[in-house]
Amino acid sequence: MNEKISSRQLYFFLACVAPVGKLVFLPTELAKYAKNDLLLPLLVQFALQAAAVFCVLLAARREQSFYDLVADMGGAFTAKVLSVLLALFLAFATLLPILEQKTFVQSVFYDTLPSILSFAPYFLFAAYVLTHPLPALGRIWDVLAPIFLVGMAGILILSFGACDFGALLPVGAAGAKGFGRGVMLASSWFFDAAVLLSLLGKFRYRRGMAWKGTLAYVAGGAIVLLFFAVFYAVFAETAMNQLFAFAKTSKYFAGITVLGRIDYLFIFALAIVMAYASVLPAQAGVSLLSDAFSHPKYLSLILGISLAVLYFILSLLLDYRFGQAVNLINGPLFWLFPLFSVLLPAATALVGRKA
Repeated sequence: MNEKISSRQLYFFLACVAPVGKLVFLPTELAKYAKNDLLLPLLVQFALQAAAVFCVLLAARREQSFYDLVADMGGAFTAKVLSVLLALFLAFATLLPILEQKTFVQSVFYDTLPSILSFAPYFLFAAYVLTHPLPALGRIWDVLAPIFLVGMAGILILSFGACDFGALLPVGAAGAKGFGRGVMLASSWFFDAAVLLSLLGKFRYRRGMAWKGTLAYVAGGAIVLLFFAVFYAVFAETAMNQLFAFAKTSKYFAGITVLGRIDYLFIFALAIVMAYASVLPAQAGVSLLSDAFSHPKYLSLILGISLAVLYFILSLLLDYRFGQAVNLINGPLFWLFPLFSVLLPAATALVGRKA
Protein backbone atom coordinates (compact mmCIF):
# COMPACT_ATOMS: atom_id res chain seq x y z
CA MET A 1 0.00 0.00 0.00
CA ASN A 2 1.51 3.33 -1.11
CA GLU A 3 -0.68 5.64 0.94
CA LYS A 4 1.25 7.45 3.66
CA ILE A 5 0.19 9.20 6.83
CA SER A 6 0.87 12.93 6.44
CA SER A 7 2.94 14.86 8.94
CA ARG A 8 -0.20 16.83 9.90
CA GLN A 9 -2.08 13.64 10.70
CA LEU A 10 0.86 12.38 12.75
CA TYR A 11 0.92 15.57 14.82
CA PHE A 12 -2.84 15.33 15.32
CA PHE A 13 -2.42 11.80 16.61
CA LEU A 14 0.27 12.84 19.09
CA ALA A 15 -1.52 15.96 20.32
CA CYS A 16 -5.20 14.97 20.24
CA VAL A 17 -5.70 11.19 19.96
CA ALA A 18 -2.94 9.83 22.20
CA PRO A 19 -3.89 11.96 25.27
CA VAL A 20 -7.59 11.08 25.38
CA GLY A 21 -7.16 7.67 26.99
CA LYS A 22 -5.72 9.26 30.14
CA LEU A 23 -9.00 10.99 31.04
CA VAL A 24 -11.28 8.13 32.05
CA PHE A 25 -10.00 6.19 35.06
CA LEU A 26 -6.44 7.46 35.61
CA PRO A 27 -7.41 10.71 37.44
CA THR A 28 -9.24 8.72 40.11
CA GLU A 29 -6.43 6.19 40.46
CA LEU A 30 -3.75 8.86 40.83
CA ALA A 31 -5.86 10.79 43.33
CA LYS A 32 -6.20 7.59 45.37
CA TYR A 33 -2.44 7.16 45.83
CA ALA A 34 -0.80 10.53 45.11
CA LYS A 35 -3.67 12.70 46.40
CA ASN A 36 -3.01 16.40 45.69
CA ASP A 37 0.36 15.49 44.15
CA LEU A 38 -1.33 13.63 41.29
CA LEU A 39 0.21 16.02 38.75
CA LEU A 40 3.77 15.00 39.64
CA PRO A 41 3.67 11.30 38.60
CA LEU A 42 1.66 12.32 35.55
CA LEU A 43 4.34 14.85 34.62
CA VAL A 44 7.06 12.19 34.99
CA GLN A 45 5.19 9.79 32.71
CA PHE A 46 4.61 12.45 30.07
CA ALA A 47 8.28 13.41 30.20
CA LEU A 48 9.35 9.77 29.71
CA GLN A 49 6.92 9.30 26.85
CA ALA A 50 7.93 12.58 25.21
CA ALA A 51 11.55 11.40 25.26
CA ALA A 52 10.48 8.02 23.83
CA VAL A 53 8.43 9.73 21.10
CA PHE A 54 11.47 11.82 20.20
CA CYS A 55 13.56 8.64 19.95
CA VAL A 56 11.07 6.94 17.64
CA LEU A 57 10.84 10.00 15.40
CA LEU A 58 14.63 10.10 15.20
CA ALA A 59 14.57 6.48 14.02
CA ALA A 60 11.91 7.48 11.46
CA ARG A 61 14.56 9.39 9.51
CA ARG A 62 15.51 6.10 7.83
CA GLU A 63 11.92 5.76 6.56
CA GLN A 64 11.86 2.04 7.32
CA SER A 65 9.25 -0.01 9.14
CA PHE A 66 10.01 -1.27 12.64
CA TYR A 67 10.62 -4.73 11.20
CA ASP A 68 13.03 -3.51 8.50
CA LEU A 69 14.88 -1.29 10.94
CA VAL A 70 15.53 -4.15 13.38
CA ALA A 71 16.24 -6.65 10.57
CA ASP A 72 19.02 -4.43 9.19
CA MET A 73 20.77 -4.54 12.54
CA GLY A 74 19.88 -7.88 14.11
CA GLY A 75 18.60 -10.05 11.28
CA ALA A 76 15.17 -11.22 10.15
CA PHE A 77 14.67 -13.64 13.05
CA THR A 78 15.31 -10.98 15.68
CA ALA A 79 13.03 -8.57 13.85
CA LYS A 80 10.21 -11.12 13.69
CA VAL A 81 10.53 -11.97 17.39
CA LEU A 82 10.50 -8.32 18.46
CA SER A 83 7.60 -7.54 16.13
CA VAL A 84 5.54 -10.40 17.58
CA LEU A 85 6.38 -9.43 21.16
CA LEU A 86 5.53 -5.78 20.54
CA ALA A 87 2.29 -6.77 18.81
CA LEU A 88 1.33 -8.98 21.77
CA PHE A 89 2.09 -6.13 24.16
CA LEU A 90 -0.09 -3.71 22.18
CA ALA A 91 -2.93 -6.25 22.08
CA PHE A 92 -2.59 -6.59 25.88
CA ALA A 93 -2.39 -2.81 26.37
CA THR A 94 -5.68 -2.42 24.48
CA LEU A 95 -7.62 -4.42 27.08
CA LEU A 96 -7.65 -1.68 29.74
CA PRO A 97 -8.90 1.10 27.38
CA ILE A 98 -11.67 -1.18 26.10
CA LEU A 99 -12.78 -2.10 29.63
CA GLU A 100 -12.66 1.59 30.57
CA GLN A 101 -14.73 2.48 27.53
CA LYS A 102 -17.30 -0.20 28.30
CA THR A 103 -17.64 0.74 31.98
CA PHE A 104 -17.77 4.44 31.16
CA VAL A 105 -20.48 4.11 28.50
CA GLN A 106 -22.65 1.85 30.64
CA SER A 107 -22.27 4.05 33.72
CA VAL A 108 -22.62 7.52 32.20
CA PHE A 109 -24.90 7.14 29.19
CA TYR A 110 -27.52 4.83 30.73
CA ASP A 111 -29.99 5.83 33.45
CA THR A 112 -30.67 2.22 34.41
CA LEU A 113 -28.45 -0.85 34.52
CA PRO A 114 -27.94 -1.82 30.87
CA SER A 115 -27.92 -5.30 29.41
CA ILE A 116 -24.59 -7.11 29.44
CA LEU A 117 -24.78 -7.04 25.61
CA SER A 118 -25.51 -3.31 25.34
CA PHE A 119 -21.89 -2.58 24.48
CA ALA A 120 -21.69 -5.32 21.84
CA PRO A 121 -21.99 -2.96 18.80
CA TYR A 122 -18.68 -1.40 19.81
CA PHE A 123 -16.91 -4.62 18.86
CA LEU A 124 -18.27 -4.41 15.32
CA PHE A 125 -16.63 -1.00 15.08
CA ALA A 126 -13.46 -2.48 16.63
CA ALA A 127 -13.44 -5.25 14.01
CA TYR A 128 -13.74 -2.64 11.25
CA VAL A 129 -10.79 -0.64 12.61
CA LEU A 130 -8.65 -3.72 13.28
CA THR A 131 -9.06 -5.06 9.74
CA HIS A 132 -7.97 -1.83 8.05
CA PRO A 133 -4.35 -0.68 7.64
CA LEU A 134 -3.12 2.25 9.70
CA PRO A 135 -2.45 4.65 6.78
CA ALA A 136 -5.99 4.12 5.46
CA LEU A 137 -7.40 5.38 8.76
CA GLY A 138 -4.81 8.13 9.28
CA ARG A 139 -7.28 10.61 7.82
CA ILE A 140 -9.61 9.87 10.75
CA TRP A 141 -7.16 11.80 12.91
CA ASP A 142 -7.99 14.90 10.84
CA VAL A 143 -11.58 14.50 11.98
CA LEU A 144 -10.94 13.46 15.58
CA ALA A 145 -8.46 16.26 16.39
CA PRO A 146 -10.97 19.16 16.27
CA ILE A 147 -13.56 17.00 18.04
CA PHE A 148 -11.09 16.40 20.87
CA LEU A 149 -10.15 20.08 21.10
CA VAL A 150 -13.78 21.23 21.17
CA GLY A 151 -14.72 18.58 23.73
CA MET A 152 -11.80 19.39 26.04
CA ALA A 153 -12.25 23.14 25.72
CA GLY A 154 -15.97 22.87 26.54
CA ILE A 155 -15.43 20.71 29.61
CA LEU A 156 -12.58 22.86 30.93
CA ILE A 157 -14.49 26.13 30.43
CA LEU A 158 -17.59 24.77 32.17
CA SER A 159 -15.47 23.42 35.03
CA PHE A 160 -13.37 26.47 35.89
CA GLY A 161 -16.09 28.15 37.96
CA ALA A 162 -16.08 25.31 40.52
CA CYS A 163 -12.28 25.15 40.90
CA ASP A 164 -10.25 25.84 43.99
CA PHE A 165 -6.65 25.33 42.91
CA GLY A 166 -5.52 25.75 46.50
CA ALA A 167 -6.51 22.09 46.93
CA LEU A 168 -3.32 21.17 45.03
CA LEU A 169 -1.17 22.62 47.83
CA PRO A 170 1.10 21.90 49.58
CA VAL A 171 3.22 20.13 46.96
CA GLY A 172 4.81 16.94 48.27
CA ALA A 173 2.12 16.17 50.83
CA ALA A 174 1.72 12.59 49.53
CA GLY A 175 5.39 11.88 50.19
CA ALA A 176 7.83 9.72 48.27
CA LYS A 177 5.66 6.61 48.66
CA GLY A 178 2.61 8.24 47.10
CA PHE A 179 4.69 9.73 44.31
CA GLY A 180 6.42 6.41 43.54
CA ARG A 181 3.16 4.48 43.59
CA GLY A 182 1.60 7.08 41.30
CA VAL A 183 4.43 6.84 38.77
CA MET A 184 4.21 3.04 38.73
CA LEU A 185 0.43 3.02 38.45
CA ALA A 186 0.30 5.58 35.64
CA SER A 187 2.60 3.40 33.49
CA SER A 188 -0.37 1.34 32.32
CA TRP A 189 -1.84 4.34 30.51
CA PHE A 190 1.35 5.36 28.73
CA PHE A 191 2.21 3.34 25.64
CA ASP A 192 2.02 6.04 22.98
CA ALA A 193 5.62 5.59 21.84
CA ALA A 194 4.99 1.85 21.40
CA VAL A 195 2.06 2.66 19.10
CA LEU A 196 4.28 5.13 17.26
CA LEU A 197 6.78 2.32 16.57
CA SER A 198 4.15 0.63 14.43
CA LEU A 199 3.88 3.80 12.32
CA LEU A 200 7.54 3.71 11.28
CA GLY A 201 7.72 3.56 7.51
CA LYS A 202 4.11 4.69 7.15
CA PHE A 203 4.87 8.41 7.04
CA ARG A 204 7.53 10.43 5.26
CA TYR A 205 10.03 12.03 7.58
CA ARG A 206 10.16 15.80 7.20
CA ARG A 207 12.92 18.04 8.42
CA GLY A 208 12.40 18.88 12.10
CA MET A 209 9.72 16.23 12.55
CA ALA A 210 11.41 14.77 15.64
CA TRP A 211 11.11 17.95 17.68
CA LYS A 212 7.83 19.07 16.09
CA GLY A 213 6.20 15.72 16.86
CA THR A 214 7.55 15.80 20.41
CA LEU A 215 6.18 19.33 20.89
CA ALA A 216 2.79 18.14 19.61
CA TYR A 217 2.85 15.35 22.18
CA VAL A 218 3.91 17.80 24.92
CA ALA A 219 1.01 20.08 23.94
CA GLY A 220 -1.44 17.20 24.31
CA GLY A 221 0.15 16.34 27.63
CA ALA A 222 -0.24 19.94 28.83
CA ILE A 223 -3.98 19.73 28.13
CA VAL A 224 -4.22 16.53 30.17
CA LEU A 225 -2.21 18.06 33.03
CA LEU A 226 -4.53 21.07 33.04
CA PHE A 227 -7.56 18.79 33.21
CA PHE A 228 -6.08 16.81 36.11
CA ALA A 229 -5.45 20.08 37.96
CA VAL A 230 -9.06 21.13 37.33
CA PHE A 231 -10.32 17.73 38.40
CA TYR A 232 -8.58 17.87 41.78
CA ALA A 233 -9.43 21.56 42.19
CA VAL A 234 -13.12 20.66 41.86
CA PHE A 235 -13.26 17.55 44.05
CA ALA A 236 -10.23 17.88 46.38
CA GLU A 237 -10.17 15.06 48.96
CA THR A 238 -13.19 13.34 47.39
CA ALA A 239 -11.43 13.03 44.00
CA MET A 240 -10.45 9.42 44.70
CA ASN A 241 -14.15 8.48 44.64
CA GLN A 242 -15.03 10.23 41.38
CA LEU A 243 -14.93 7.68 38.57
CA PHE A 244 -15.00 8.93 34.96
CA ALA A 245 -13.64 12.33 35.94
CA PHE A 246 -14.10 14.16 32.63
CA ALA A 247 -17.85 13.42 32.72
CA LYS A 248 -18.25 14.98 36.18
CA THR A 249 -16.21 18.17 36.60
CA SER A 250 -18.43 20.21 34.28
CA LYS A 251 -21.75 19.32 35.91
CA TYR A 252 -21.25 22.04 38.52
CA PHE A 253 -21.46 24.80 35.89
CA ALA A 254 -23.95 27.37 37.20
CA GLY A 255 -25.84 27.64 33.91
CA ILE A 256 -26.79 23.96 33.90
CA THR A 257 -29.81 24.69 36.14
CA VAL A 258 -31.20 26.80 33.28
CA LEU A 259 -29.70 25.21 30.17
CA GLY A 260 -29.67 21.56 31.26
CA ARG A 261 -26.72 19.21 30.88
CA ILE A 262 -25.16 20.99 27.90
CA ASP A 263 -21.86 19.51 29.05
CA TYR A 264 -22.99 16.20 27.57
CA LEU A 265 -22.29 17.65 24.12
CA PHE A 266 -18.61 17.85 25.05
CA ILE A 267 -18.64 14.52 26.89
CA PHE A 268 -20.06 12.84 23.77
CA ALA A 269 -17.37 14.54 21.68
CA LEU A 270 -14.59 13.05 23.81
CA ALA A 271 -16.35 9.67 23.89
CA ILE A 272 -16.26 9.59 20.08
CA VAL A 273 -12.49 10.12 20.10
CA MET A 274 -12.08 7.51 22.84
CA ALA A 275 -14.03 4.91 20.86
CA TYR A 276 -11.32 4.97 18.20
CA ALA A 277 -8.34 5.58 20.50
CA SER A 278 -9.23 2.59 22.68
CA VAL A 279 -8.74 0.09 19.86
CA LEU A 280 -5.82 1.86 18.13
CA PRO A 281 -3.03 -0.03 20.00
CA ALA A 282 -4.36 -3.40 18.84
CA GLN A 283 -4.65 -2.05 15.30
CA ALA A 284 -1.00 -1.02 15.57
CA GLY A 285 -0.14 -4.58 16.67
CA VAL A 286 -1.91 -6.06 13.65
CA SER A 287 0.03 -3.68 11.42
CA LEU A 288 3.33 -4.80 12.99
CA LEU A 289 2.58 -8.47 12.33
CA SER A 290 1.54 -7.71 8.79
CA ASP A 291 4.88 -5.95 8.18
CA ALA A 292 6.85 -8.77 9.82
CA PHE A 293 5.27 -11.49 7.68
CA SER A 294 5.33 -9.62 4.34
CA HIS A 295 1.65 -8.63 4.26
CA PRO A 296 -0.07 -11.99 3.56
CA LYS A 297 -3.42 -11.42 1.93
CA TYR A 298 -5.83 -12.36 4.72
CA LEU A 299 -3.64 -11.96 7.82
CA SER A 300 -4.99 -8.54 8.86
CA LEU A 301 -8.56 -9.69 8.30
CA ILE A 302 -8.15 -12.86 10.36
CA LEU A 303 -6.23 -11.14 13.16
CA GLY A 304 -8.58 -8.17 13.30
CA ILE A 305 -11.75 -10.24 13.56
CA SER A 306 -10.12 -12.65 16.02
CA LEU A 307 -9.02 -9.81 18.30
CA ALA A 308 -12.45 -8.17 18.19
CA VAL A 309 -14.06 -11.49 19.20
CA LEU A 310 -11.44 -12.02 21.93
CA TYR A 311 -12.04 -8.55 23.41
CA PHE A 312 -15.80 -9.13 23.29
CA ILE A 313 -15.43 -12.40 25.21
CA LEU A 314 -13.08 -10.81 27.75
CA SER A 315 -15.49 -7.91 28.25
CA LEU A 316 -18.21 -10.42 29.15
CA LEU A 317 -15.97 -12.46 31.44
CA LEU A 318 -14.69 -9.32 33.21
CA ASP A 319 -18.05 -7.57 33.36
CA TYR A 320 -18.03 -7.44 37.16
CA ARG A 321 -14.27 -7.71 37.57
CA PHE A 322 -13.09 -4.38 36.22
CA GLY A 323 -11.35 -3.50 39.49
CA GLN A 324 -9.48 -6.81 39.61
CA ALA A 325 -8.37 -6.42 35.98
CA VAL A 326 -7.06 -2.91 36.68
CA ASN A 327 -5.20 -4.11 39.78
CA LEU A 328 -3.58 -6.96 37.82
CA ILE A 329 -2.47 -4.68 34.99
CA ASN A 330 -1.26 -1.94 37.33
CA GLY A 331 0.37 -4.35 39.76
CA PRO A 332 2.31 -7.48 38.73
CA LEU A 333 2.28 -6.60 35.02
CA PHE A 334 3.04 -2.86 35.14
CA TRP A 335 6.71 -3.44 34.12
CA LEU A 336 5.64 -4.39 30.61
CA PHE A 337 4.74 -0.77 29.88
CA PRO A 338 8.10 0.94 30.53
CA LEU A 339 9.83 -2.02 28.86
CA PHE A 340 7.94 -1.72 25.56
CA SER A 341 7.02 1.97 25.56
CA VAL A 342 10.22 3.55 26.93
CA LEU A 343 13.19 1.18 26.67
CA LEU A 344 12.31 -0.34 23.28
CA PRO A 345 11.76 3.07 21.58
CA ALA A 346 15.09 4.28 23.02
CA ALA A 347 16.82 1.16 21.69
CA THR A 348 15.14 1.62 18.31
CA ALA A 349 16.62 5.10 18.02
CA LEU A 350 20.09 3.66 18.63
CA VAL A 351 19.52 0.94 16.04
CA GLY A 352 18.28 3.54 13.56
CA ARG A 353 21.40 5.60 14.11
CA LYS A 354 23.83 2.70 13.69
CA ALA A 355 22.06 0.79 10.93
